[in-house]
Amino acid sequence: MRQLFRITSFQALFVAFILNASAADPSVEQRLADLEAYVRNTAPATSLVGSPGPGHNGWMMISTALVLFMTLPGLALFYGGLVRRKNVLSVLAQCLGLAGIVTVLWWSCGYSLSFAKGSPFLGGLDWSFLRGVTDAPNADYGAWVSHNIYAMYQMMFAIITPALIVGAIAERMRFRALTVFCTAWMFVVYFPTAHMLWGADGWMNGLWNDKAAIKAIDFAGGIVVHITSGWSALVLCILLGPRRGFGREPIPPHSMVLCLVGTGMLWFGWYGFNAGSAVAADRIASNAFVATTLSAAVGLCVWGFLELVLRGKPSVLGLCSGAVAGLATITPASGFVTPSGAVIIGLLAGVSTFLACAKLKNALGYDDSLDTFGVHAVGGTVGTVMAGFLASADMNPNLLAERISPLVSKSLWLEQVKAGGLIILLSVVATVLLYLIVDKTLGCRVSDEVEDQGLDLTEHGEEGYTH
Repeated sequence: MRQLFRITSFQALFVAFILNASAADPSVEQRLADLEAYVRNTAPATSLVGSPGPGHNGWMMISTALVLFMTLPGLALFYGGLVRRKNVLSVLAQCLGLAGIVTVLWWSCGYSLSFAKGSPFLGGLDWSFLRGVTDAPNADYGAWVSHNIYAMYQMMFAIITPALIVGAIAERMRFRALTVFCTAWMFVVYFPTAHMLWGADGWMNGLWNDKAAIKAIDFAGGIVVHITSGWSALVLCILLGPRRGFGREPIPPHSMVLCLVGTGMLWFGWYGFNAGSAVAADRIASNAFVATTLSAAVGLCVWGFLELVLRGKPSVLGLCSGAVAGLATITPASGFVTPSGAVIIGLLAGVSTFLACAKLKNALGYDDSLDTFGVHAVGGTVGTVMAGFLASADMNPNLLAERISPLVSKSLWLEQVKAGGLIILLSVVATVLLYLIVDKTLGCRVSDEVEDQGLDLTEHGEEGYTH
């Protein structure tokens, strides 16, 4: 009788190494050392140099898809449910259109400007058109992940960042003006910020660049994604002006069902956003996964509790907003903090974003349509600072590196404030200048007649609902 054996992929890999060994090949000890490096997610030394690891590579491909899922359909449905029926399709079109535009930009030069070595403030053009970005890993960004997969993973971050801005200017900005503004904004704000925080020679990349002038940490985009988009969104909605009837008549969401479905998709995709930022299926990814879950749940509970106390009943919108706030706020710290640290950040996320959305917006009178600033800018800023206070080398051994370890649990929070403050300044100034240019040339705001009729028909010639 033939005996059947079940062999794991790791065992098969080990057997193949042993059987294929020859006097000219690396020794068994060297091969075993590379296998250990694969399991520990450290750089290989001999036989596996230049080879992607199937497990880590597979996780990053899944994470890439998860982050795209956050935008399409997650963010699109979340935002789409919060606007009026006559504008639902315009929001979906804006998210979809930006996904296509940013992808082309990323291929042509965006990835290179963000991650290729160049100056401390902006990358060079060595990887334009993804030239030289192959299936072999690039040791600067992932020892076991194909360089082209890493580029695609980072592209999904680049897609969702300008899409977040849509929430602040929903129902009143022309589609053409938004796409032109966001295209220019990517070059002036996003690409430089991504390079400074995440580029191998970035000016603020305290985790990996020995020569970084500001030694900040940003695990998954608190600064790069949420601060840039959130603060730009605030400025843009102020310059654009409020929607007709804002503050005088109710402007309720047309479908909380879509909003809740979008929230669930965002939460689901956020595991790729945060845990995927470990660029491996390793212990750091698992820690980020746990932190993400806890902060989202605590943020949700805090919003619900505050609404119950102050308004007598928790709304579905409040619960959704609290969950997204917890996710946004934990993002920069997700791969650095303990579970208890994540709970603390979730508490702060719920309180700070609730106050920003329920109190600050009313007090100052700006029309942040779907609370992009209140959730993402406030949450991202709070999370960035708290990462400096709560980061632990027990959760992320990379914090033991000589370049960053003297700051951990001491003055790292100050580095976070410096980095966050400078990027806020860049985002605000750039948004003002770009808005003035685009408004002067194309006109940013739709007419009163178009706004009354709705952007679905007037901007796209279609309706989200036919009956």
